Amino acid sequence: MMDLILFGVFPYVAVTLAVSVGLYRYFVERYSWSSQSSQFLENRMQFWGGVPWHYAIILILLAHLLAFLMPDAWGRLLGNPLRLYLLELSGLALAVCALISVILMIFRRAGDARVSTVTSPIDWLLIASLLLQVATGVYIAFTLRWGSSWYVYTATPWLWSLVTFDPQVQYLAVTPAVVKVHAVNAFVLIALFPFSRLVHIVSIPVTYLSRPYQVVIWYRRRSRT
Repeated sequence: MMDLILFGVFPYVAVTLAVSVGLYRYFVERYSWSSQSSQFLENRMQFWGGVPWHYAIILILLAHLLAFLMPDAWGRLLGNPLRLYLLELSGLALAVCALISVILMIFRRAGDARVSTVTSPIDWLLIASLLLQVATGVYIAFTLRWGSSWYVYTATPWLWSLVTFDPQVQYLAVTPAVVKVHAVNAFVLIALFPFSRLVHIVSIPVTYLSRPYQVVIWYRRRSRT
């Protein structure tokens, strides 16, 4: 019963929240649709935490997405042991990089009073969830080897069953507890997404392509000679 709730019901609840609340914020509370950057408050720690995080997490998510969309091609790609080893090592390195980046972002927000002041409770909850997601991912990579291969036979069919509205929870029910936590927490992040500053990542600034040039005029008093 618990497996059905976690892997068959909760994903739909999370996606429904993400879509409905995201649309509400976009059309009703447009001014809240922002990353609310705190870069002007503290820049150095943000650079060392934020830049590596973006590169690492994008590549990790891309690998997950490719294995989901093209499982057959992904399986053939990993059919060669050398490619499998290289992908596993690359994924582990990216996961460790992402974990260090999250820890740096936590220290930044907790250690700087100005940044901490503009950090909302939902931001802390989101960062804690990100930390859990990355930490479990690193743990899986270290202890449950060849995840890039068995992912195709567990998570991929489960995700496709959700897409077809026929949840097959048995694919996740037989996995170790850490894999279950990793899978459920991914949908926790999706549920938190519309309430947090992460909502801006779905905005594609296509209007900038046709927008007139912006003229910036500096206004300052001339010093007397």
